[in-house]
Amino acid sequence: MGDPLAGLGSGEAPGLESSIKEELCMEIDPPFRENVATAEDWRKALNKVVPAVVVLRTTACRAFDTESAGASYATGFVVDKLRGIILTNRHVVKPGPVVAEAMFLNREEIPVYPIYRDPVHDFGFFRYDPGAIQFLSYEEIPLAPEAACVGLEIRVVGNDSGEKVSILAGTLARLDRDAPHYKKDGYNDFNTFYMQAASGTKGGSSGSPVIDWQGRAVALNAGSKSSSASAFFLPLERVVRALTFLQKGRDISPIQWPAVTIPRGTLQVTFVHKGFDEIKRLGLQRDTEMMVRRASPLAETGMLVVDSVVPGGPSHKHLETGDVLVRVNGEVMTQFLKLESLLDDSVNQKVQLQIERGGTSMTVDLVVQDLHSITPDYFLEVSGAVIHPLSYQQARNFRFNCGLVCVAEPGYMLFRAGVPRHAIIKKFAGEEISCLVELISALSKLSRGARVPLEYITYMDRHRRKSVLVTVDRHEWYAPPRLYTRDDSTGLWIVRPALPSNSPLISSAINHVGGTQSETMLSDNGDASLMECIAQDDSGKLVDGAACMGTHYNPISEEAHSRDGPLHELREENSKEPTILKTTIVREHQGATTAGTNASVAESVIEPTLVMFEVHVPPSCMLDGVHSQHFFGTGVIIHHSQNMGLVAVDKNTVAISACDIMLSFAAFPIEIPGEVVFLHPVHNYALVAYDPSALGSGASLVRAAELLPEPPLRRGDTVYLVGLSRSLQATSRKSIVTNPFAALNIGSADCPRYRAINMEVIELDTDFGSTFSGVLTDDQGRVQAIWGSFSTQLKYGCSSSEDHQFVRGIPIYAISQVLDKILSGAKGPPLLINGFKRPMPLVRILEVELYPTLLSKARGFGLSDDWVQALVRKDPLRRQVLRVKGCLAGSKAENTLEQGDMILAINKEPVTCFHDIENACQELDKDDKSEGRLHMTIFRQGHEMEVIVGTDVRDGNGTVCAINWCGCIVQDPHPAVRALGFLPEEGHGVYVARWCHGSPVHRYGLYALQWIVEVNGKPTPDLDAFVKVTKELQDGEFARVRTVHLNEKPRVLTLKQDLHYWPTWELRFDSDTALWQRTTIKALDSGVA
Repeated sequence: MGDPLAGLGSGEAPGLESSIKEELCMEIDPPFRENVATAEDWRKALNKVVPAVVVLRTTACRAFDTESAGASYATGFVVDKLRGIILTNRHVVKPGPVVAEAMFLNREEIPVYPIYRDPVHDFGFFRYDPGAIQFLSYEEIPLAPEAACVGLEIRVVGNDSGEKVSILAGTLARLDRDAPHYKKDGYNDFNTFYMQAASGTKGGSSGSPVIDWQGRAVALNAGSKSSSASAFFLPLERVVRALTFLQKGRDISPIQWPAVTIPRGTLQVTFVHKGFDEIKRLGLQRDTEMMVRRASPLAETGMLVVDSVVPGGPSHKHLETGDVLVRVNGEVMTQFLKLESLLDDSVNQKVQLQIERGGTSMTVDLVVQDLHSITPDYFLEVSGAVIHPLSYQQARNFRFNCGLVCVAEPGYMLFRAGVPRHAIIKKFAGEEISCLVELISALSKLSRGARVPLEYITYMDRHRRKSVLVTVDRHEWYAPPRLYTRDDSTGLWIVRPALPSNSPLISSAINHVGGTQSETMLSDNGDASLMECIAQDDSGKLVDGAACMGTHYNPISEEAHSRDGPLHELREENSKEPTILKTTIVREHQGATTAGTNASVAESVIEPTLVMFEVHVPPSCMLDGVHSQHFFGTGVIIHHSQNMGLVAVDKNTVAISACDIMLSFAAFPIEIPGEVVFLHPVHNYALVAYDPSALGSGASLVRAAELLPEPPLRRGDTVYLVGLSRSLQATSRKSIVTNPFAALNIGSADCPRYRAINMEVIELDTDFGSTFSGVLTDDQGRVQAIWGSFSTQLKYGCSSSEDHQFVRGIPIYAISQVLDKILSGAKGPPLLINGFKRPMPLVRILEVELYPTLLSKARGFGLSDDWVQALVRKDPLRRQVLRVKGCLAGSKAENTLEQGDMILAINKEPVTCFHDIENACQELDKDDKSEGRLHMTIFRQGHEMEVIVGTDVRDGNGTVCAINWCGCIVQDPHPAVRALGFLPEEGHGVYVARWCHGSPVHRYGLYALQWIVEVNGKPTPDLDAFVKVTKELQDGEFARVRTVHLNEKPRVLTLKQDLHYWPTWELRFDSDTALWQRTTIKALDSGVA
């Protein structure tokens, strides 16, 4: 049994080491050999060995099998100088896509490529070009597995704890230690002995050679125990065999590295070595023990016992846990090495096993399976998910059949549905799934936006299937599904499209509104209602404004996804039954809503206008510092007509426009998608549109709330706080307004994100806690404010912080003004909403962060009595003056206003609150001669002065473009970053918002929260310039990148571009189609990028 405290390199795991065998190991190991090495012998040996030891910097580009995506460093050493072969651990070579470099002692760095990783044991090989090493003299390290013995003095030479060369001394204490157990759902070695020594190796030493005084490698360093100085070494017998195959393969093909097949056999059984004393208790017959002892070496103290059998394998239902292995093909078998050698030489052949089960002798005939056939060498990548056949390693961990469809990384689409890592997909879109080919086939029949059921199981709950709804990405957040296949001759994973070009998912990649495809909508109670599609005339123009958005997969007929003819026939045949169903649903729901006799008038009136939001943000476009991928919240319908529905919600629920939104209505049990149409640049609200035709007959139950912007709420007013619970039940409470104009003061987060500034909010005497959102109404159910959520960050000391949220009332007047502009036709850029292009309003704002100061405090700064009295006359309740906290970098006010300025008046009219400034900015739009400038009276450092301050015009789109380069998400600096008051002097630069694990930026340390101002000496002031510069870079070329951090600290780093695994692409919102579209900027193969 493995040691739970063992780790790969320096990993940690809970548990205690307990084995009587470990206490007796020194008495049963081979005899000690006298060590006659001198210090001079060790010096000579190390002088020869050290130049052949390399530092390996590896980047796992994708999560695969037992490994996650990420960057790390380890050790390897040259075992064949002529052919260029480096030996290291399997967990360094990785089972999936990997990019690696080897750095030699003299700091020469060369690329290395994987040529073999053992399916079971912890060793693998990289290859390199020997001719690339020009300045170093070195020799290969010979392998001598036969030299290992107890008491042998050793040295572990490698990259320990980040040190480039580290030499640790030790003595081999055991040769028959159980293989260490690292983690229950990751890589573990088995069916082999390990060596143990007290050398205290740490992280980075994986793959180090364990050498003797003659400079020979006697073992391979693999792991260590975190609680002690113990290190675990892999014996080299199987390594020597694999190396021999590789050398022969290279000799046959000297021009190009061949894909060498190393025969490996398996019975899909895990054996453990147990002593004779324990085996007797398992029922071993005395005669059998005597026979085994006579046939085995004197040092043999035990036999092999079955520990586990993988379901569905050759041994399933033939061998059982506790079976004692006696003979294989008539030969006594007590050692792992001997058994494995026999199996490797008997692939696809029958072997006969003699076992004892509870004292009864049995003989079974089994066919040895090819171990490589159950080791996955390909995977499907879809919406960021990595899916591949379940490997032998994980099948053994999870006790599932090999080859089942396993989710190595859920990505976005599956994460959104709640599918965890390591889940086994059993059913998808109504089809049973037993292999990856079947999953790809089911996926090929779907179109963008389709919602289909998926069933999966996990190893923690293997007997119950969990069912979820998977929504196929409607927007092009990710590239179309792709298949990666390992190519050992190149060391790369070759990528190709997973679906045919005529599959609906590919052909609907740009799903223009106005298509003729029909989908089925499922309501919460499982009843189906057929969505109507947009009709088109022969010219392709829209006849009706209803949008056709695929939201559910229809398993009734495949023809529903293909031609117009069969589609219309299907609609006519099924037109009667859905009508009956819809009528029944409406009547039942009307009865349910009227049953709540205890509800207040306000609650009864407002409930049909409430909507529950579920928002998901794809990891590929987490822009503007958004701090989570998943949000919930309550919104209120502010407009509902035949062609358009609009819902208002706070920006802590809908933070950015690059997201997927599902709306659940309190008035009718249905869930439909929504799209962001307006994000206010200052106020904490967003407007989300939905298609009323998607509601079917439920559209008659849904209605818009009546807004009451005037009169504003006052202290002591009675309001009703109404919202929705997660179960879509309306909840209300009568409350009293305690402060109708509380000024917000939210500090900047560690990762700058939207924060409400220049806002006055409403406070109540009671509420439902910090997570309950909804609306504030009067006793007639008229909405006076949104009860919205605000995001902030609580900081503890200098280094720790915690995200926090609170709720306050947002006056409805600002939302009402924007709504009026949308409905009346604003003077702004058009946006496609449900098939109609509507001009969206622009917002003129003063990009200055302000805060109120009491007039009593302002007197202390020298403000005159005349101005104090004038401000009190203007607003006797607030009795405050606004001061400048800071200007947004890059704003038109940046060079005019200074921190600490008091804003006294605009156009000679006293100013006392944020609303006054907003009204003044709106008045500028009515005056063409104003040139967008405000005439301000300010008080600065004891002096009253007149200034002309420029204003800025912003749209409600938010960030609409981002670039993914080498695995980092680059965008223009968003308002939360500019609110810090600083942009680099080097032309501002582009802002790194996020980075991806396993990418080149991860490998070289180009992380978020900094600007890229130069690439190879060329300025990158904006995205266009950045794209132009990076397009000149070739695959594998190093770029010199100059950055400036948010703390203004400059830095220069180098980064190697990898277009094979990390092509450069752009994600941009297209207002003509209302879709986010992905465009490949540069890739090795644009057809699959």
